[in-house]
Amino acid sequence: VELHGDRETSAVPPSFDDLFLDQHDRLYRALYFITGSSADAEELMQDAFLKLWERWDRIHAIDDPVGYLFRVAMNGFRMRARRARVAARRVALLESPRDPYDDIELRDDVRRMLLGLPPRQRAALVLTEIFGYSSEQAARILGIRPTTVRVLASQGRTALRAR
Repeated sequence: VELHGDRETSAVPPSFDDLFLDQHDRLYRALYFITGSSADAEELMQDAFLKLWERWDRIHAIDDPVGYLFRVAMNGFRMRARRARVAARRVALLESPRDPYDDIELRDDVRRMLLGLPPRQRAALVLTEIFGYSSEQAARILGIRPTTVRVLASQGRTALRAR
């Protein structure tokens, strides 16, 4: 038990209601900035609080309830985005068959654009964007730091956008 001013506090986590009141606006704002949609932010926030509520009887097993809340919300956002991408690909595939010559031209255009970048930027972009390696994995492959990979990839993307 610790004394803070006039009141006494203990290591007991706050009640769910207190946590909700304390974190509701903060989580909503974060999700709004991430999703760009008030409705999506509200729905993701409600889902995250519901999942925390479902586990509230085991709250002592959760080291950081606020961190858990935000992690659940971000996982929900990523799952929605992934489902939307998969659905969009299915719709795109159903709408029109791909012309194999368009693919050849696209690959050639991408190749030419990439060749216009400095070799280190090109390597960072190819490893992270085309092959899907994390910056940590790409750093091990290239023998540089992960932050350097992220900087090089960002510089490469900026240069490609400028063209």
